[in-house]
Amino acid sequence: MKEKIKIGIINVSDRASKGIYEDIPGKAIVDTLNEYLVVEWEKVYAVIPDEQDQISAEMVRMADEEHCCLIITSGGTGPAKRDVTPEATEAVCEKMMPGFGELMRQVSLQYVPTAILSRQTAGIRNKTLIINLPGKPKAIRQCLDAVFPAVPYCIDLIEGPFLVCNEEIIKPFRPKSN
Repeated sequence: MKEKIKIGIINVSDRASKGIYEDIPGKAIVDTLNEYLVVEWEKVYAVIPDEQDQISAEMVRMADEEHCCLIITSGGTGPAKRDVTPEATEAVCEKMMPGFGELMRQVSLQYVPTAILSRQTAGIRNKTLIINLPGKPKAIRQCLDAVFPAVPYCIDLIEGPFLVCNEEIIKPFRPKSN
């Protein structure tokens, strides 16, 4: 039996977690993934306040209990005191993947000079790739467009499910086998 592909989405926001703000960033991630992926996938969804222990606990739950192959977070990547998503990610990952954050900042700098303040990162926990995105929907799409071509192959390398993409929207890179 084929394993169902699960992807975790975590919006990190004090106000959205209290219902003060609508969860627009999380919906932007779902919409983007629905455009990118042609395989059936199930979302595992959470809106969490900017509390490192709660963010880490949700990442662990999604990775270890829900068996998500990918977790995408939005928010909490800036320099403000309550921005702790990268710290939560680093606390639960065995390997950090700094190239994701480097590329996202490089792309974002083409649009806003404050992208240099962003601390987005990515890492691997067991068979789960965790990617931290900024909280603005426009920036979410710009960053995902930049890094997603590497995501399916990364998930292949960590023994996750085979992600098939709509190549008219996003073209994943997988090396040619000899």
